[in-house]
Amino acid sequence: MTDLDQLLPLWKQLRETGTEYVLATVVNVDGSGYRKPGARMLIAADGRRAGTISGGCLEGDVARKAFWHTENGPAVRRYSTSAEDGDVPFGMGCGGIVHLLLERSATANPLMERLAANFSERTPLGIATILDTEQLGQRACWPHVHTAVEASLGDLDAAVLQSLACQAFDEQRSFSKTIQIEDGQVATVRAEWCPARPGLFVFGAGDDAIPLVRQARQLGWYVTIADGRSHLATRTRFPEAHDALVLPADGFPHLPLRPTDAAVVMTHSLQQDTQILSHLLQEQITYIGVLGPRRRTSDMLISIARELDIPQSRADHQVEAWVEACFDRLHAPMGLDLGGGTSADIALSVIAEIQQCRNRASGLSLRQARTGRADRAGRTASEIISPTFR
Repeated sequence: MTDLDQLLPLWKQLRETGTEYVLATVVNVDGSGYRKPGARMLIAADGRRAGTISGGCLEGDVARKAFWHTENGPAVRRYSTSAEDGDVPFGMGCGGIVHLLLERSATANPLMERLAANFSERTPLGIATILDTEQLGQRACWPHVHTAVEASLGDLDAAVLQSLACQAFDEQRSFSKTIQIEDGQVATVRAEWCPARPGLFVFGAGDDAIPLVRQARQLGWYVTIADGRSHLATRTRFPEAHDALVLPADGFPHLPLRPTDAAVVMTHSLQQDTQILSHLLQEQITYIGVLGPRRRTSDMLISIARELDIPQSRADHQVEAWVEACFDRLHAPMGLDLGGGTSADIALSVIAEIQQCRNRASGLSLRQARTGRADRAGRTASEIISPTFR
């Protein structure tokens, strides 16, 4: 589940009741850390909290002292998880130092409003925040929307922050940078890239889709279920899904697909799967998975090729080349080789492969990826990892 999926329900309640809160954001991690920069936790004045900024070792103390630390405005605090570090008593043996930005509602609310809007609209966001000097906590976002917090900045400082937020947005990465602000001081800025909320479109509302939808929803993904069978594609069967669509017998509905989205084809109907796959091949999305053996998917692709306006003079090998090019885009059969044969096992393997593709990760165990130790087949990480990730 994403932080915002946890934070936003509590934030909306606090905003409606006017309850004060502190937003804690991980802005830097030196060494090893359970959570990475960008992780957030919301701490309400009445004791409620949502989100995590560590594996559980820091949350309690941060929550107890958050309002005290922010009495005079936003603050950045350092928390050590190193067993040898006696400076801050949170030594858990992880060997890292976590830097947290703590800010109360006054400066956090404009940010939370932007995060909530982008989460709902499933659009990306760039954020640039000053982490020291008297300007601590002031920020700009991109795409730019003028806020009360940004209005307190000088024109030059606002322009610099906006340019850094824009850079994070354009380059799709987070980074830190030292800048000079109008009063001559040198300030540290954290530029954060917040990708669009990922979506999963499940085409097929059979029983095997239920654990897939449930697991995707637990990750905080936007989930849509779609099927031509109206008695199956219902919110009653899939309460975790955000939407349930009945596909028409002919044609294909317009869907809010984003480049970061994934789609899986699993209606178990060859005709319906072929129709769905034909439309998905026209979309530029991160992942298209097809349930079933490669031979079945090959048959569907050949049927699609026949429906395309391909001159009859083309040789068969050209159609075969087109089919192979499609396989380069597809995950068919879909899922990682994790073993197991239940619907939940298959759902886990598919979710894992989608996550691997979205993050451009190797899919190796961390032991293999970080130590190069051989797997049970005697292969090392360098032998297993694909050239894309070397």
